[in-house]
Amino acid sequence: MGDRAGGAGPPMTLGAGLRRWFLRPPRPHGEVIEDRTVSFLELFYDLVYVVLIAQIAHTLAEDVSWSGVRDFAVVFGLIWIGWFNGTQFHELHGRQDGRNRSFIFLQMAILTVLAVFAGHAATTDGAQFALIYAVLLAVLVWQWVSVYRTDAPEYRSGALRYLIGLLVSIGAVLASSSLADTGRVVVWAAVVVGSIALVVYYMLRTSDGSLGIRATASMAERYGLFIIIVLGEVVVGVVDGLVGVQDLDFRTAATGVLGLSIAFGFWWTYFDYVGRRLPRQDGGSLVLWLYGQLPIALAVAAAGAGMVSLVEHAADARAPAPSAWLLAGSVSALLIAMVPMMLALADYRRLAALYRPLTVALLLGAAAALAIGWARPAPWLLATLLDVILIVIWIYAFARSLRTMRVTPEPAS
Repeated sequence: MGDRAGGAGPPMTLGAGLRRWFLRPPRPHGEVIEDRTVSFLELFYDLVYVVLIAQIAHTLAEDVSWSGVRDFAVVFGLIWIGWFNGTQFHELHGRQDGRNRSFIFLQMAILTVLAVFAGHAATTDGAQFALIYAVLLAVLVWQWVSVYRTDAPEYRSGALRYLIGLLVSIGAVLASSSLADTGRVVVWAAVVVGSIALVVYYMLRTSDGSLGIRATASMAERYGLFIIIVLGEVVVGVVDGLVGVQDLDFRTAATGVLGLSIAFGFWWTYFDYVGRRLPRQDGGSLVLWLYGQLPIALAVAAAGAGMVSLVEHAADARAPAPSAWLLAGSVSALLIAMVPMMLALADYRRLAALYRPLTVALLLGAAAALAIGWARPAPWLLATLLDVILIVIWIYAFARSLRTMRVTPEPAS
């Protein structure tokens, strides 16, 4: 039931067992489990974020505009920070016991209520979203405090700074609940940027490992699973677009399939060359690897929202400008975000003959995607051209791998 090894000795009493099961403190900083595997509980936890992301993606699909994209990006950032904190805590400090399970289920309950207000968080439901999000952060603070109490001295200063940052975030989010919509979104954007900047600052200036953060295979797997979650939004976007069409014809169905192929291209590109690969363990590489995941996930989720409008306007001679820019911009953002991720990989120097030209290909592909968005061809052609960009990049990388490594890329499973 727990992580207590069996052995000789008297059996544990029920009271002692319950105390150990529910009251044992979390793992301290530095006690990393290198060979840990992702648990079913973590998969269950991630599923709650499917609902949260679906809510905000649905709202963006209904309002594909600059303000809609801005609100989507800010709320997505808040959601990602919540997921990042919950995931990192379990990765660094979680145990297989009742205490850890109870806190994860508590977070899931809060997130479920948060999802009710996520869709209109930037407008009518902003105050409720802010209050519930502050409760989520407070639970996370309590968990980090439990680590701080038992930490070794060399980790306490870093943990204290992180706790102060979370407390400041809680105060800002609570204060935003009384602001008008625009002011609230500005405060939330500051919370997202400030939260990331704080960790980035200390990771870059700390080289002695006092933050206790180390990339592991299980951490890489959790990031990959989150990308899978947001890739599901592309599928949902295609389906929602097809369902919204009264007279489904071949061109509309073909546009949907071509749009779905963009998700396939995202998956293939990300998991063959970035996903499940570990970074170097220095501060700069960890920063690029940890936080490079955010724009990638954001781009994929935004593409899913753009699919709805693209499919609904499949019969148009030109794609609507907002949808064209959203979809093409999402492809461009993903390709650009993959560049620093690859630079941070532990394999980058060993496979430089592959990764260096691939970074150039990604940047050229990003520029081409923006040009396609600017040109606004017919929806089916726009999706086709974006597919072609992703296919060409992958084929180029595949050819480079054959020439430089004499092996094909490791398949993602």
